[in-house]
Amino acid sequence: MIVGLIDSGLGMLPTSAWLKKLRPELDLILLMDPDQAPWGPKPDAWVVERVLGAVDRAMDAGAGVIVLPCNTASVTALAHVRAHLGPSVPVVGTVPAIKPAATVSNRIAVWATAATTASAYQARLIEEFAAGRDVAAIACHGLADSIDRGDAEGVSAAIAAAAAATPDDVESLVLGCTHYPLVVSEILASLRPGVALFDSAEAVARQTLRRIDESSDTHRGSGAVTVSLSGRPGALPQSALAYAEGRLLAGEQPVHQ
Repeated sequence: MIVGLIDSGLGMLPTSAWLKKLRPELDLILLMDPDQAPWGPKPDAWVVERVLGAVDRAMDAGAGVIVLPCNTASVTALAHVRAHLGPSVPVVGTVPAIKPAATVSNRIAVWATAATTASAYQARLIEEFAAGRDVAAIACHGLADSIDRGDAEGVSAAIAAAAAATPDDVESLVLGCTHYPLVVSEILASLRPGVALFDSAEAVARQTLRRIDESSDTHRGSGAVTVSLSGRPGALPQSALAYAEGRLLAGEQPVHQ
């Protein structure tokens, strides 16, 4: 089975790394879009068109399941992708882990990009799953961009600013951007001890495997990782190798979770 994962930048790495860890024989196609990243500020129709183009490239390369490990792509294009492919191709999207956080916490912080923080989508998730909870929506300005660039100083500055804006009494932190698990240790170090962390990467990977197991495709694969950069064959960006997940996918070393 070949899995096509679509995101503009490095936000796909945590889910991809979980897939590699849980089922090493899977063949992965990582479809990034460095020419047009980030997608968050772009108009919805533009994002839909860009995502569908990547979907077609993944299918042409033999993908049997499509994963959108990106909040922007999932919110904007998930329904369009499912309509485009029809029911025979599994499509897995990403949802910030607000629901599981709200089941165990009364005081929650959601760290996300400025666009996601201001979105009606996140507001609906909080209203639906965390009604009655004290939820602080924290815009992490520049954090995803700094992660994409491998800019350690920019990452540290963005985390420090987000931590300063986070209430001291939060019990749980939801990572509402798929980039953020790449720097989870630094994020946790910026908060008081004992804060529970919630992100969606492992859950998305496990849901992908469930959908694969439900299919009739018994091909085990060879564990190949193929990279597409805005439609061109390529390799993982050098910035990806700054993170354990990127090094795992590049075959350099295991990732420890």
